[in-house]
Amino acid sequence: MGKSKTTKFKRPQFHAVGLPVSAEKEEEEEDGGGEGPAAELLDKLQSPSADKREFACASISRVVQQSQTIPGFLQRDAVRRLGPLLLDSSLNVRETATGALRNLSACGGHEVCEDMVKHDVMTPLTALLREDLGVNSFWNHGHFCNTFTSLSASESSSQALSVFNKSGLLDVVIQCLERYPSNLELAISAAQCLHTVTEDNPELLCSISPAVLSALEGVLLSSEPSMAHTLLRTLAAGTLWNLKGSLPAACQAQTLSTVVATLSQCLDVDAGVLIPELRQAEEVRLRNSAVATDGDDQVTGDVEALEEMEEEEEDDPRRKRNGKSARVDGDFSDLLPVSRGKEELREATALLTAQQTSFEIIVNMCCSDDPSDDEWEEESSSDESDLCPDSLCEGVSNLMSPLCLSAEVQGALINHSIPEKVLRKTSFPRKEALDMCQQSSSWRGLIKKMHRIQSRALTCLHSALSTMDAEALGGPAALQAAAQHLSTLVFEMPKDDEFLEAVISAMRSLLQMIASKNIPQCMSPQQLMSLCEAANRCNVVSVRVNAVAILGITGSTLAKEKGSAATLQMIGSALLQVASKDANLVVNGEALDALFDVFADGDEAEAAAKHINLLHSLKTIQSVFKAKIRKEGRGKYSPQQLCVLDNIKVNLRRFIGYLDKTLKN
Repeated sequence: MGKSKTTKFKRPQFHAVGLPVSAEKEEEEEDGGGEGPAAELLDKLQSPSADKREFACASISRVVQQSQTIPGFLQRDAVRRLGPLLLDSSLNVRETATGALRNLSACGGHEVCEDMVKHDVMTPLTALLREDLGVNSFWNHGHFCNTFTSLSASESSSQALSVFNKSGLLDVVIQCLERYPSNLELAISAAQCLHTVTEDNPELLCSISPAVLSALEGVLLSSEPSMAHTLLRTLAAGTLWNLKGSLPAACQAQTLSTVVATLSQCLDVDAGVLIPELRQAEEVRLRNSAVATDGDDQVTGDVEALEEMEEEEEDDPRRKRNGKSARVDGDFSDLLPVSRGKEELREATALLTAQQTSFEIIVNMCCSDDPSDDEWEEESSSDESDLCPDSLCEGVSNLMSPLCLSAEVQGALINHSIPEKVLRKTSFPRKEALDMCQQSSSWRGLIKKMHRIQSRALTCLHSALSTMDAEALGGPAALQAAAQHLSTLVFEMPKDDEFLEAVISAMRSLLQMIASKNIPQCMSPQQLMSLCEAANRCNVVSVRVNAVAILGITGSTLAKEKGSAATLQMIGSALLQVASKDANLVVNGEALDALFDVFADGDEAEAAAKHINLLHSLKTIQSVFKAKIRKEGRGKYSPQQLCVLDNIKVNLRRFIGYLDKTLKN
């Protein structure tokens, strides 16, 4: 959940987002193509010259955006050597050092974040944030919020959150948020930080004052139409949802309505239409800028040079690993700034980030406290306190209490047409938007963001299907149309793991709801088999689990229909293959569970079971399944998973006994 920032202040001599290409090439030539720039740049951090220290920090900030360079910096203790510069006597060095750490944490992922915690970078970062919020420190405060967001989202989040809580930094970040009328970039950085640190942080709830909630309310009720402001409001909405336990009953209903309305307005924007419009606006602006120079080709030259530079960087073999473009590990790359002078690109990035964040917030709203059938994990809930600004306190409601949370949230989501909007976004992205982004190297990064939004929409749909009733989602006709739509996505869209996981989870929930309401299924046997084959090739366990569950749901429904024996044979054979061949016990168990459902009862199921020799196959599987649990169980699987596997083992023995009697009669 990253962000895009609208830049208002110009940087000093050396830009925090990087080193000019010519200078970068000079560094490479000096290094002779050997160790790369890390060693020399880190040495320059110790220079007595502030200009050289600043230059080194700015260069590091640029170079580490190529993820393959990061190990070289980590091996040379880059984090430990950059940390002291956060309190350098030179303001410019502080700014560029903070930017370098920000980019390291954003591009380097969890490993860098853990290194930051290990070397206690939080101490100078905290001291830096406590500086007076004057104009000269805006840049540093934004970098702090970005860096802290990365730390809080990492595996070292508990240490980072502890420092944040104990240092009393909440009020300082709120001050940054309140600067949004004059410094939107800073406010978005602060909002991203707040959205991260307030999640699953009960200790912080004790620090939530009416002033904090009032500041968030002020952002939420702002009406500026830009996409950057839309992102800011979305992050504030997510923060208020995280802080729901701090709201008294008197203001919960109004707060929930305002939060959901904010998310709804964000999802109303059609990115497939807006992005081409923004791209065209950028082209017009650049042409007009060139004409305004009255014969001076400098602007045109600069634009062409920038595009050429980006193309060179994208095609540079140093940016490739095993023939593939080097990519940033982790999901922090949205914290990197968009290049200055690209207002339209910043707007497009802000919209996509806001919509992705909206889906993630809605998923959290829909999550129950019950164990997940797919992952067999436990969830937790938060407690509450009693603070709320008066302007949000309208009416009396206990909507956040455990007994009525789901009903109240479902009502708010339905009132704002969230299910329909979520389903609409699962069809995204539009070809026109993809094509226009593909034509520009600087816009090409939005393609991945657009596909990610589609995956988040599918995950959101899965959550809605798991928690809402059929009528709330539009009734039988709407559910059938949704199922047909999802089946089209499965068989026509590109098959990356994230997409497959999202779409198959949504399809499982939808088909389960359709089956429970006795609504006719809409997937053909051929589609089912293609789905199973695609899932079996996926390395993600949950994809394979959901695929066999879909076979089980469909098969158990078909078993009640006349003339379904042939299809049941096909489904049964596929499930037996997974139960005996898949390397993961959880997938084996899900396949066996599906077989129990499909062949539990009925003449068609009995005929199919005899044809595929189900009884003999299950007896063969039984001994192998029991042996795998004994051999691998306690070393590879959680206690919850082992409990479910033990139950399946018992049910397998009973089902074999049932078939023994049934098929002999």
